[in-house]
Amino acid sequence: MREISVTDIANTVARLCQEANFDLGADVLDSLKQARGKEESPLGQQVLDQILENDSIATNERIPICQDCGTAVVFLEVGQDAHIIGGDLYTAVQEGVRQGYKEGYLRKSIVGQPFSARVNTKDNTPAMIHLDMVPGNRLKITVMPKGGGSENMSRLHMLTPAKGRQGVIDFVVNSVAEAGSNPCPPLIVGVGIGGMADKAMILAKKALLRRVGEPNPDPEVAELEREILEHVNSLGIGPEGFGGRTTALAVHAEVFPTHIAMLPVAVNLQCHAARHKEAVL
Repeated sequence: MREISVTDIANTVARLCQEANFDLGADVLDSLKQARGKEESPLGQQVLDQILENDSIATNERIPICQDCGTAVVFLEVGQDAHIIGGDLYTAVQEGVRQGYKEGYLRKSIVGQPFSARVNTKDNTPAMIHLDMVPGNRLKITVMPKGGGSENMSRLHMLTPAKGRQGVIDFVVNSVAEAGSNPCPPLIVGVGIGGMADKAMILAKKALLRRVGEPNPDPEVAELEREILEHVNSLGIGPEGFGGRTTALAVHAEVFPTHIAMLPVAVNLQCHAARHKEAVL
């Protein structure tokens, strides 16, 4: 049994909240640069140039990539032989978010009682926490600040099994088409297929954590990703909706078994500021 202190957890979450908001991953930057090289629209090229310049300024000056510093989505992989000491795991995560958003001067965007008063909690808590128990004695923490504009474009459809593969493609492509410029393309399109409604939605969000453009290890799913990406980039929405071939940088799909009467499909769109950082304790 290995002990992990809640103080270390809170400090790590605080650091990751800031790093995620200041520094895009190398995979995202490389993908944006490749898109710039392939983009044929002059206006699309200009937009991609501005995005890359913005990302450089954020890193160099330690300021947020985007004014929307997002909901703090925190994924925890807890080793079954790890022992959290000194307090409660979830409380430590929330404290880390509170510290990180305060110390990093990150915009606090969370409101309580969402259907009425909508009073800002003033520290960007509560975070959205997703926990998986895994083998080992480590704790892996992944922080994904998720912007409201792209999250608003999330979609779920309980397809009938008869719709099949083509039904999945049509739903995902139509979801991107209907979203238009709202989620700030170029996008990463997260797709969850199978399970039940809740499982499909979390699969779609977890798909966004994969390295940009890394195909699903299942060749059949990888081919589905490739085909959806081709259709999405044929929509002509382009960078920030100004037209062009780069509507999406990648399509990432995750699949899970489902009931014989069901074919759930979820779409979670990620804007070009695909922010997430991880650490292992």
